[in-house]
Amino acid sequence: MSEFTKMRVNLDRIQADVETLASIGRCDEDQGLYRMAFTDADIEARKWLLDRIDNAGLISRSDGAANIFGVLASDHDSPSLVVGSHLDTVPCAGSLDGSLGVVVGLECLRVINQAGYLPDRDVELVAFSDEEGRFGGMLGSEAFIGNINPLSIQHASDASGFSLSEAMLSQGLDPSKVMEARRNPSTIDRYLELHIEQGPVLDHKGLNVGVVDEITGLFRWNLKLIGESNHAGTTPMEMRRDAFMGLADFAHEIPRILDEIGSESARATVGQAEIQPGAPNTVPGMVAFTLDVRDTNQEVLEALKDAFHRALVVICRRRQLKFDMNEVSSIDPVRCDSEIIKILEEGVTELGLKALRMPSGAAHDAQIMGRQYPVGMIFVPSRGGKSHSPDEWTSWTDIEAGANLLLHAILKLTAQKQSLK
Repeated sequence: MSEFTKMRVNLDRIQADVETLASIGRCDEDQGLYRMAFTDADIEARKWLLDRIDNAGLISRSDGAANIFGVLASDHDSPSLVVGSHLDTVPCAGSLDGSLGVVVGLECLRVINQAGYLPDRDVELVAFSDEEGRFGGMLGSEAFIGNINPLSIQHASDASGFSLSEAMLSQGLDPSKVMEARRNPSTIDRYLELHIEQGPVLDHKGLNVGVVDEITGLFRWNLKLIGESNHAGTTPMEMRRDAFMGLADFAHEIPRILDEIGSESARATVGQAEIQPGAPNTVPGMVAFTLDVRDTNQEVLEALKDAFHRALVVICRRRQLKFDMNEVSSIDPVRCDSEIIKILEEGVTELGLKALRMPSGAAHDAQIMGRQYPVGMIFVPSRGGKSHSPDEWTSWTDIEAGANLLLHAILKLTAQKQSLK
């Protein structure tokens, strides 16, 4: 057993922090969390975190994108190891998505600091802003790597039309400062993130942790199929330009395209659909729908994009429809760093955990950070595969296992030739 496994997290402190944070933004009616980016609850959670960082004896600060940092300082002028996740939620959320990674990251830095261990570089806890994409992207991590421009800030708005600028100004934050959140790449070494799996695999297999090797890429389209509205009783079937039948044909093509082109990690989902005019006695003249497609291989993702486009063309020609397509999101897949994976799997063995190397089917801040830095991710099980729901939960035993694995990795990645004090 290495010296690094001697240091362990304090589960009672993690549990207390998780439960306190879960009280911020909770709705009594449905027990869900409503801590969307730049709401009062989100700002309250950020203030709570800053207070916890100060109490832990770490250096607290924030940047122009409202990212929160807690720094465990070293005596070396080396690029920092960054550890974290996010505090914002989707509407009616559970208490662990994002938040657990921040709380566990804080506990790891707290344990290291209290042990008197001096890392060979600064270790920075980060809570990124708006990971859930209320305003169309992962604002905090994208600003951190410089993937934001003034025009994107100006035009960003949520589903109700409330702009990012309005939301930030309402909380006393200056949207013009978002651009200043970009970090000099030479100041960052690597990024680590612990997150709930948000899927059923680990729970189904009875495993403590997952070591992520790939993070899925995705593209998301908003689509319209345009035909012709007409009377449902008097329009012969062969003379119809039925937009909904076009969608039905397209949905039927999804399994075939994934089987022929997609990898094992491929996913495609029509998550929203609206039929117009929406009358029971009228042939649908237009259907608007979304398509979300994911794969961990960029070449496969591009091939899927071409295949779905060709399917639309063929269906519209056959059904005498037109289509309108708008790509609203596109994120490249990211491979996790091989050295970090090796360190995590060594930690699994040393800590006696049950683990699986696996891909992430959801996007995370680690995916954005992976565009510039080596990244690693640890998953802990989501009971029943539930997430983005008040039913979201992970056992405290698995949380402790994942937290100790993260602690082990931080120590390994910042080791000096010295003994623990």
